[in-house]
Amino acid sequence: MRYFIKLAYNGTNYHGWQCQPNASSVQETLNKAVSVVLNSEITLMGAGRTDTGVHAKEMFAHFDFETPFDSQSLVHKLNSYLPKDIVVYDIIPVNDEAHARFDATKRTYEYHINTFKNAFMQDGSWYFHQKLDIDLMNEASKILFKHTDFQCFSKVNTDVNTFDCTIFEANWKKENENLIFTITANRFLRNMVRAIVGTLVNVGLEKITLEEFNEIILSKNRENAGFSVPAHGLYLTKIEYDYL
Repeated sequence: MRYFIKLAYNGTNYHGWQCQPNASSVQETLNKAVSVVLNSEITLMGAGRTDTGVHAKEMFAHFDFETPFDSQSLVHKLNSYLPKDIVVYDIIPVNDEAHARFDATKRTYEYHINTFKNAFMQDGSWYFHQKLDIDLMNEASKILFKHTDFQCFSKVNTDVNTFDCTIFEANWKKENENLIFTITANRFLRNMVRAIVGTLVNVGLEKITLEEFNEIILSKNRENAGFSVPAHGLYLTKIEYDYL
């Protein structure tokens, strides 16, 4: 029987989602917790890979287990066992062919910027005090919809078959002293959101024009795009499936 597990985590203390040698990861921590609670060796497949320091308000993973169990009881046991920065919300039985990664149709990320220093958001938002033109950044965000090849925002030497992504939403909003960038796509390349935000910040600082922003995308060259903003301001906020 296959199950989806819905969870969230603060990524500050982890080297991303994926298991890796000699580094703490969310996947490894969750694998251990589920294995202990179910008294069986369990390996979870995540819906995607977040980088070191990136957070997830909503993440899905799947695992297989043949013996029936009470889902709510398992949720309670896992949350008692897991560290305080990882929380499990639900465990959902699905079709045996369901796949947390390949079946996801949309993913949404948010990037949070604090324009005034906040002592309580040091690990959850990037403090950037320079004045940004949000209207200009939103105009640049609309240019993203005209393109599908985002190689210029991808980490170099990454192992992918295509740089094509379909973007459904991309916009900035201001909430008091916070700036929030929301972007939804069918898939994302490694480092893509952080590189987009860094380039849009350069637009907001009027270091590059809207025309230059468009030319950067057409160039397919990472060196032409802006810097990658710090990981701790980035959140995976939603993953969508046709059957959930």
